[in-house]
Amino acid sequence: MSHPPDTISAVDAPLVAGTPEGERRPRDWLSPARDTFAITWRNLIGIRRVPQLMVFTLIQPVIFVLLFTYVFGGAIKGLPPGLSYVDYLIPGVFVQTAVFGSIITAVGMATDLKSGIIERFRSLPMSPSAVLIGRSMSDLTRNVFVVILMGIVGFLVGFRYSSGLGDFLLGMLLVLAFGYALSWVFAMVGIAVKDPETAQAAAFPILAPLVFASSVFVPIGTMPGWLQAFAENQPVSLTASAARHLMIATPAGNDLLWSSVWIVGIVAVCAPLSVWLYRRSV
Repeated sequence: MSHPPDTISAVDAPLVAGTPEGERRPRDWLSPARDTFAITWRNLIGIRRVPQLMVFTLIQPVIFVLLFTYVFGGAIKGLPPGLSYVDYLIPGVFVQTAVFGSIITAVGMATDLKSGIIERFRSLPMSPSAVLIGRSMSDLTRNVFVVILMGIVGFLVGFRYSSGLGDFLLGMLLVLAFGYALSWVFAMVGIAVKDPETAQAAAFPILAPLVFASSVFVPIGTMPGWLQAFAENQPVSLTASAARHLMIATPAGNDLLWSSVWIVGIVAVCAPLSVWLYRRSV
């Protein structure tokens, strides 16, 4: 099948150009890992060549921090005694940043499907799952830098962890793992809609109730009773509560356990479904 020349960008040229048949590295048990690394690197180069994407990804969570800290912070009630709002807020914003960052997975997958590059990948001797794992790993790498920036912003506005550096870093790892799990959910969205604008529009109705009807910005006890049952048991609230427990030593009950169960469960269900949808889509 022929494709117009403009369907392949300069970023993809090294991947699709290949080498003469006689010079190709033979496939072995490490081949899927090499394929995944190649796709991950390709996606990271794409972010570097479109810096506006990274800039807007970074600006949004910073705005949320400044807005809720200095505009709404004084109106938030129901915090545990002795806990400042900024210390309550920042672990939740870490989670919110990772959640909203997963939209880029949907947009990236839909863009690749629409451009035709996925068909070129399918013509190469590479693992089908490498495209999806590479996409999720590149978005995880981007999330690392975004969460580090948010940590710097948090410290600048007065956030201080109180449970030790090791627990604080463990909380950051939990947030990143949750964002990685959600990237598989939105990989499915991107594959299903195959259009970047539609993918972004489809992702927001899923994310908005999970983020704003959660403990990310306000304590659940301040919500109406009918909403609290949902807010207490959904994965964003559980992860935010677990992150606060690890970072500022707030009581969390079994939230760390249930957050981990959600992360493992989402990946276990959505990763195979994403690969299945990917095989059917091209």
